[in-house]
Amino acid sequence: MIAARDNLPQLTPQEYFAWEEKQLHKHEYIEGQVYAMSGGSVNHARIAIRFIAIFDSHLGTGNCIIGNSDLRVKSAISQNYTYPDVSVTCDDRDKITTQYITYPSLIVEVLSPSTESYDRGGKFRLYRNNPVLIDYLLVSSTSIEIDLYHKKDNGEWIIINYQEGDMIELKSINLTFAIAQIYRGLVLTNDPEISQEG
Repeated sequence: MIAARDNLPQLTPQEYFAWEEKQLHKHEYIEGQVYAMSGGSVNHARIAIRFIAIFDSHLGTGNCIIGNSDLRVKSAISQNYTYPDVSVTCDDRDKITTQYITYPSLIVEVLSPSTESYDRGGKFRLYRNNPVLIDYLLVSSTSIEIDLYHKKDNGEWIIINYQEGDMIELKSINLTFAIAQIYRGLVLTNDPEISQEG
């Protein structure tokens, strides 16, 4: 989640990596500027963990890497680095880098009111330049609703909206599961101050 641009001069990617190693919090790097990452709600964290657990169970000990919000994703066509909530790469080229991946086939962003427009707009524009990205999931943390941006074989992006009772199909990793697996036991509210139990 983007919080705010830090008041720093433009950095090169090498300067960014060296600088961020000394920081207490993560920062995304877009067009030479660094942006502090804000924290998320309890639901935000729980939803991200559910996706990681489902993906890990499905992919097992295979060839893929599942990343959480600590794993940077580098833009395939520029020197931009982001921290999606969840990412999956099965590309051998991502096994030779240690600080980031470049070729995820699947990215998940859990939405918050402050970042939803960026996740749907600017961030998706960065991600869709990736030649191997197939599925981009935008997941509500306040209602049972998930939007899947799926790239068809002809390169066209389509949007599929999933709601309560639906089965989610991710062709990128050959997985189908019930949306209820993500939202079970969560108290969904637009008020971040209400405690969330379950």
